[in-house]
Amino acid sequence: MTLTARVHQTVAEVGREAWDALAAPTGDPFVTFDFLDACEASGSAVPRQGWAGRHLTLERDGRLTGALPLWLKGHSQGEYVFDHAWAQAFERAGGAYYPKLLSAVPFTPVTGPRLLVAPGEDVDAVRAGLLEAAIGLAERMDVSSLHLNFPTGQEWDWLGATGLLKRQDMQFVWRDRGYGDFEGFLAALSSGRRKSIRRERREAQTGLDIRTLTGNDIKSEHWDAFFAFYMDTGSRKWGRPYLTRDFFDRVGSTMAERIVLVMAFDDGTPLAGALNFIGRDALYGRQWGTLVDRPFLHFELCYYQAIDFALARGLGRVEAGAQGEHKLGRGYLPERVHSAHWIAHDGLRRAVADHLEGERMAVDAEMSMLRREGSPYRET
Repeated sequence: MTLTARVHQTVAEVGREAWDALAAPTGDPFVTFDFLDACEASGSAVPRQGWAGRHLTLERDGRLTGALPLWLKGHSQGEYVFDHAWAQAFERAGGAYYPKLLSAVPFTPVTGPRLLVAPGEDVDAVRAGLLEAAIGLAERMDVSSLHLNFPTGQEWDWLGATGLLKRQDMQFVWRDRGYGDFEGFLAALSSGRRKSIRRERREAQTGLDIRTLTGNDIKSEHWDAFFAFYMDTGSRKWGRPYLTRDFFDRVGSTMAERIVLVMAFDDGTPLAGALNFIGRDALYGRQWGTLVDRPFLHFELCYYQAIDFALARGLGRVEAGAQGEHKLGRGYLPERVHSAHWIAHDGLRRAVADHLEGERMAVDAEMSMLRREGSPYRET
């Protein structure tokens, strides 16, 4: 087939209808037009912040057949796949690691489709066209590398088969195994963990009004409060939060039915909140923030309330974000996440390939150890 590749500085240049014809069928909320446009139009992921859009599309006879969200990055912040050591090593050797090209969802370490293919198209052919166009763009721009962060496992295998370097890490995921309700989930745990979780929930909830808001129940004042939580907690944890206040207004306006905002109130005053997005079969925990130091409130709002909501909505899993072995004792088990990498410089590529081989083995060993020695579930 004859495909024409085009580069766009924003998803708005592509348009909601055209982009979502590819993104919406995936069921992933983060590759939709509304989420990516909110990142860009709000000033959160823009060139002055080190995120310059270079989104690729493939067309045949004027019809969009494929798309790849793509960014020209001047740093490695907000990615959650850590390549700072690669950059430092290359620059010590006299190379220039930045800028680089990155296919990802800004500030969102969530596995999802990256190589978007229109329904009815030849998947392998469109993927090959997108990857060829991305590598060609990297070569024309003379950048060091191209990275695809958090692709699906099927995409990861396909990318590895084309010769890209394969990297893996882990996140902690809760899965519904037919529990029915939260008590059913607790029944699957060891007696010690059941008691601990009940105590944590009791202490976190005492004296507070905890509300789960979605759709039209989320008002502007809720976003005002949540943004204050996000800025306070984010400033202490990361140094500089990524998302602007306008981002939350935009997703609140266009994606309200796919948002779950869990908030804790004390006598009507909001104290803390956790932001989640609803996918086709998963609930995705994203940001959290609080203005108070209250034991176990983080676990209650981010993990236990998420499980409650997933069980009520029939969602099969909760993905609570990057890192955090403390999730293990709350029923979230380690699972693999992936990335794939094209590196222009032969020497750097060989060094990274050698490192990744050992890293993959280490991740597998750690996951096995955590599941064996740290699982909170009863032995069956």
